[in-house]
Amino acid sequence: MGITAFTGQDFDVFRIEGLDQRMEQLKSTVRPKLEVLGEYFSPVLSVLTGEEIFYHVAKHARRTVNPPKDTWVAFSPGKRGYKMLPHFQIGLWEDRLFIVTAVMNECPQKASIGKKLEKKIDPILENIPGHYIWSDDHTKPGGIRTDRMNPHTLNTFFRRMQVVKKAEMLCGLEIPREEAAGMSPDELAKTIEDVFVHVLPIYKMA
Repeated sequence: MGITAFTGQDFDVFRIEGLDQRMEQLKSTVRPKLEVLGEYFSPVLSVLTGEEIFYHVAKHARRTVNPPKDTWVAFSPGKRGYKMLPHFQIGLWEDRLFIVTAVMNECPQKASIGKKLEKKIDPILENIPGHYIWSDDHTKPGGIRTDRMNPHTLNTFFRRMQVVKKAEMLCGLEIPREEAAGMSPDELAKTIEDVFVHVLPIYKMA
């Protein structure tokens, strides 16, 4: 099955009021596209990482009141889940598409990963594109661009991973909804693969 491009309607799902109504629309419009991306990119990432990669589409199953503000498909070597491991994500907020590698606060090795990354600041700043975003909280869109980072600010970022329980690490590209909705399936696939290749060294360090 080929990749289907995202449309404005996919992003508009997050404007629907009410948990049940939003979930119903998510399941019918966005989730099938994330499933296809999962099937398409898990073998690609398996080749890139050298390990078997499984995909996990967000189910939002624990929600009882608040409708989800974003949704995603995650890729990790864990067959049962991804939050405990460094992983990759493709997902949507109402106003943007995101493609990232991530280490969540549930990851038991988060502090030691932060320590490893702290020792690789110079190559990271040299190799991660300037317009890529760094964030320490997956529950909020946005973050700090690489070209606004210096060795000191990135060092502080990695130190927070080691000492702040809730601090996380996400690095990758955010694309405004208008631009993302204008992409053809081929453009979308190429963009996602380019991001995965660029953030792969961070994933491997982690």
